Amino acid sequence: MIRIRDILLPSEHNAHQLTYEAARLLKISNSKIRRLRLVRRSVDARKKPDVKLVYTVDVAVDGNETKILKQSGCKRASIAPKDFYRIPKTAAVPEKRPVVVGFGPAGMFAALVLALAGLKPLVLERGEDAVSRHEKVERFFATGELDTKSNVQFGEGGAGTFSDGKLNTGVNNPRIGWILEQFVAAGAREDILFDAKPHVGTDILLTVVQNIRRRIVSLGGEVRFNTQVTGLRQENGRLTALEVNGAEWINCSDVILAIGHSARDTFEMLLENGIPMEPKPFSMGVRIEHKQSMVNAAQYGLENVALPPADYKLVRHLENETVYTFCMCPGGYVVAAASEEGRVVTNGMSYADRDGENANAALLVTLNPADFPYDGVLGGVQWQREIEEKAFRASGSYRAPAQLVGDFLERRTSIGPGSVQPTYRPGVAWCDLHDVLPGKITGALEQAIPELERNLKGFASPDAVLTAPETRSSSPVRIVRDERRQSALGGLYPAGEGAGYAGGIMSAAIDGMLSAEALIEALEG
Repeated sequence: MIRIRDILLPSEHNAHQLTYEAARLLKISNSKIRRLRLVRRSVDARKKPDVKLVYTVDVAVDGNETKILKQSGCKRASIAPKDFYRIPKTAAVPEKRPVVVGFGPAGMFAALVLALAGLKPLVLERGEDAVSRHEKVERFFATGELDTKSNVQFGEGGAGTFSDGKLNTGVNNPRIGWILEQFVAAGAREDILFDAKPHVGTDILLTVVQNIRRRIVSLGGEVRFNTQVTGLRQENGRLTALEVNGAEWINCSDVILAIGHSARDTFEMLLENGIPMEPKPFSMGVRIEHKQSMVNAAQYGLENVALPPADYKLVRHLENETVYTFCMCPGGYVVAAASEEGRVVTNGMSYADRDGENANAALLVTLNPADFPYDGVLGGVQWQREIEEKAFRASGSYRAPAQLVGDFLERRTSIGPGSVQPTYRPGVAWCDLHDVLPGKITGALEQAIPELERNLKGFASPDAVLTAPETRSSSPVRIVRDERRQSALGGLYPAGEGAGYAGGIMSAAIDGMLSAEALIEALEG
């Protein structure tokens, strides 16, 4: 096939125009194009309001591809590459089947690779299946009744299930296309295969994660819910067994540890058992919420129903910190993401259609271990907990502390919303966030918000809502591993966000796959 890059079309066009433009660039009749496949679609809003859609396509043509390319003289066209991912196969089936701890993106795709390789993994997930978990989460949103075992952080699909479901990443890896194909096969929309910024949405992810689990089980794997790893045994520097739920022991020799960034009690257990760990940089801050129509106008120059809800990605480098937006959710909602009693945590979520009235994003400040007020490997965890507890005390409940941007910049207590109605459930408590967040965070936000207005008109709108705290954007801990992807304890493979090696659904999935591949390679000796 021939790949053609950077085809620009108006935001409102039909599928035939794309075929005609591809034929024009190749200087052939459009009837000679037998098949056209979308490879990438993005939005070019540099000349707003004249917004264009930009396509990369692969076309199958009648005739000799090399000859057609040469005759066209098109510098944007070339023979399409044939990059694809192959599941590693092994004849070395171990006596004890491999175990995967955690069923978020890293654990899920590690288990899928192991299952496809014929190794019939056992997956241990501390939370519940997606259906039961969704019921618990909705109950928490509605009533403030928290289940510490099954919530936005814990359960089938991990924390990413209750998010925007973004699948973009900054790395170039042949596993990316394969992962997207698995999502589509499990029920995600096909547009994630070519959108430059693919996303699934919480409503669809709830089905997708169940279907991936069913596939793992159909290949001989097993997934146990409500099963938390509470201890481990080791002999001669090698893992020999895992304790679950404080009672049962499972003999094993190869374990992929994909526990997620909120498994704080598991971090404590690992530390007690001498597993090498270290504090790592992470970020904390707030959720900032605007009208989606404002974001659309700022990014596109006008409202255009033919264009997707606009997003943004902003960064400001200050003297000692960096402030940036993360996990931006167009048409989304700020959600309650607590997993421990008496602590408030926020996150962002969108449904597939991104049709909510508001947009929100994490607005975060980078923090280094030298900034932590507490020493030790878990100093960052202790700081997270302190802030989350302070947020809970601000309202005496799981309502989240909130403040209007205008009031925040003037250090004035907010008493209610303006034009932007907060979406956080079970509700917000209006306050002065300077009484909740550390000065290092509030000071950086005060400096950055007016400056970010220059990048996105309306970002510093006085009626925009800040909801706090956003403390779980990434793990404050790294579980040390070597070039074989193993801990100093042989047979233990730390992976994903919780282990400190990923930051999002796609990067975590890739990391889980790489750990599964390393495990398979180790089995082969």
